[in-house]
Amino acid sequence: MNNIKKLTTLAVFTTLSLAIFLVEASLPALAPIPGIKLGLANIITLLLLLNYKPADALCVLLARILLSGIFAGQLLSILYSLAGGLFCFAAMTFMNRLLRGRFLAITSIFGALFHNIGQIFVAFLLTHVSGVLLYLPFLMLSGILTGLFTGLCAHYSQKYIMPHIRD
Repeated sequence: MNNIKKLTTLAVFTTLSLAIFLVEASLPALAPIPGIKLGLANIITLLLLLNYKPADALCVLLARILLSGIFAGQLLSILYSLAGGLFCFAAMTFMNRLLRGRFLAITSIFGALFHNIGQIFVAFLLTHVSGVLLYLPFLMLSGILTGLFTGLCAHYSQKYIMPHIRD
């Protein structure tokens, strides 16, 4: 893939990821516990990990986090998103290599779990209140469920959409 086409494709993925994030942010909360959401923008990260280099996926992820912070958040939300996103990315990159690109749902579940760990880590660092760790079991359960859903969405997107995008 030539550089211009690749750059354009990654820009489209960034835009799609941001649009998914913004739509999901406008939906009502899934649960009364703060921080529980589907994480549908992660579908794009999963697809990029499967079809492009990890560095490409990371660039799109970082662009989406920065842009979503500008459009829908504040500095503090960027810190939480960045920590969660980087923890998630590291876990999914590792799992994707370990599983050789198969079992997207498992890769996604690990990503969701580590996203939650990253956000709790930042919350603890910022507040120095150990009580934030009490959220972790609830976030882990939600991470398994939402990660499974997101992984299945990525699996079907890979199967039906990606053949039309790649060379």
